[in-house]
Amino acid sequence: PPWTAGALLPGGDFPCDAFDGQVDHARRRWDFLGADHARRLVAAYGTRIGSILGAAKSMDDLGPRFGHDLTGAEVRYLMKEEFSRFADDILWRRYKPLLRISSVVKRFGGFTAVNDLSLDIAPGEFFALLGPSGCGKTTLLRMLAGFETPDQGAITLDGHDIAQVMPHERPINMMFQNYALFPHLTVEGNIAFGLKRAGMPKDQIAVRVAEMVTLVRLEGMEKRRPDQLSGGQRQRVALARSLARRPRMLLLDEPLAALDKKLRESTQAELLEVQRRLGMTFIIVTHDQEEAMTVADRIGVMDKGKLVQVAPPRQLYEAPNSRWIASFVGDINLIEGQVAARQAGHFTIATDSAGTIVASHAPASDTSNVCAAIRPEKVRLSQAAAPAPHAINTLSGEITSAGF
Repeated sequence: PPWTAGALLPGGDFPCDAFDGQVDHARRRWDFLGADHARRLVAAYGTRIGSILGAAKSMDDLGPRFGHDLTGAEVRYLMKEEFSRFADDILWRRYKPLLRISSVVKRFGGFTAVNDLSLDIAPGEFFALLGPSGCGKTTLLRMLAGFETPDQGAITLDGHDIAQVMPHERPINMMFQNYALFPHLTVEGNIAFGLKRAGMPKDQIAVRVAEMVTLVRLEGMEKRRPDQLSGGQRQRVALARSLARRPRMLLLDEPLAALDKKLRESTQAELLEVQRRLGMTFIIVTHDQEEAMTVADRIGVMDKGKLVQVAPPRQLYEAPNSRWIASFVGDINLIEGQVAARQAGHFTIATDSAGTIVASHAPASDTSNVCAAIRPEKVRLSQAAAPAPHAINTLSGEITSAGF
């Protein structure tokens, strides 16, 4: 599509396995660059970094900072490359949401699968959609991919409405749960399929396929067919094929569901490494809470077609905004009670099942009926016969059953 024609390619313009070498070269030539700064510049501009830094001898030579991390030298270069008259144009493109979903509704007959949902996703973010079966998360993903059309609302990518754009014309790729590999094609044939359909020259296809094979660590397996690969290797082929055309965004529909637990855990780390290296926006749909907590920068929890809470993993786990979120995310003990006393800094809850509980955070409302939520890892067990005098939040009990 025309709006991506001049976009910077994730990973630069060199083979992925040369990334660290490019960073080392940049730090030798411009010795004032820190490691993180050098990695960001090389990832964004590749060998074009020389056109930006030029003969600079210090950070001061790069000019003032714009936005979160852009230097004046970068802004000048990007204004020239993108034919922008004003620096604000560059900043708007870099720091506005890459994806904006505005009041989207999707119905199937009388059933509303997605109900007035709005969400912003930033460039380079790893976002997870989590929720019970039938909550609408896969329907939302299919609308982003173009396989479904919203009945109401707008979906904009980089400021352009894509709700009516055909799937193959969107700078978005999707990795399916069953991988959808072509059984008669080899590893390199599967990876190259989309590039051939896009009309890329053969010599460039060979280079791009080699990059993808290196990226997902499948060297030496290029001539194998899918039935000669393990489940984890097929998953890597599907990932490489999805990334080969360098989309602005990658959608993943429960990509690790078919793997066993041990392989799933190692693949999670590899997936996260690839995403961080490319700086690409990933959106993953999963019902596996541990998976979402491991890979995502933010998690959106859906229920009955609505986003109930959007937050980073730790905030979602430690500070759920409702009883439903508290019970859905992780294991938890929910104890009903009534507020018995309020004092400076804490309040007391009287319960039927756990005696008196003292909490440091007052409930959001003035209601007397409350629910205390206690995560299992916050509980410490002791073999003491009885709690110490005046001990708070301490219970005596007897073990009635145990499981390994």
